[in-house]
Amino acid sequence: MPDSAPAPIQSGESLLFLTDEQLRKGIEAMFFAYRGFTADPDRILEQYGYGRAHHRAMHFIHRVPGTTVNNLLSILGVTKQSLNRVLRTLIEDGLVQSKVGNRDKRERHLCLTEAGAALEQQLSDAQRARMRKAFRAAGPEAVAGFRQVLEAMMEPEMLAHYNRLKDGG
Repeated sequence: MPDSAPAPIQSGESLLFLTDEQLRKGIEAMFFAYRGFTADPDRILEQYGYGRAHHRAMHFIHRVPGTTVNNLLSILGVTKQSLNRVLRTLIEDGLVQSKVGNRDKRERHLCLTEAGAALEQQLSDAQRARMRKAFRAAGPEAVAGFRQVLEAMMEPEMLAHYNRLKDGG
């Protein structure tokens, strides 16, 4: 039986009560927004026979060139087998390069090739255009609130990854 009592949230000096109905609307808005956010890249990826896992891998390899497979596993939260399948395809297709580590020969460091960087740029451009349009429509206060909500929803380990990326590393 769902809890129908409002959940109080402290926001500055005002107290905001959220009903289950308001939370349901937020959840549904997030589902539909995510569909829109991924629609443009999905159409591009389909031309290559790739899926969202390929996009996520390329995004984070681009963000942290030379990242290790283990770091990518931690960020993406997928199994080694699943990531290896994605990486194998991206490497065979000439989009990702894998190099053996200098200090630890067991490590593999990943970076995008020129072709991989071009595809990642195309995918990111599509998402940036959608985000830019939405952010402009919502305004700076809403954008700051949106980021605050997203950060509050992250698991601590993911928030740590996010903060490292946000801080440039």
